[in-house]
Amino acid sequence: MVDWAPILLGLLLFILLSPGLLFQIPGNTRHVEFGSFTTNGKAMLVHTLIFFVVFTLLTLAIGIHIYTGK
Repeated sequence: MVDWAPILLGLLLFILLSPGLLFQIPGNTRHVEFGSFTTNGKAMLVHTLIFFVVFTLLTLAIGIHIYTGK
């Protein structure tokens, strides 16, 4: 049995936490921008840290598992 949780959670968080897609912290002109479709270096760093923290909490601390197959 293969645990698909890290792969699916990583994909989902990568899409949702892409800077500028849904929101961007810090924005180019404001602290938080929504749906700007632009990014900067600071926003990439902040979103990377958010991704790491949420991914770690979901996979290790909470222990989400998705098993498929035989």
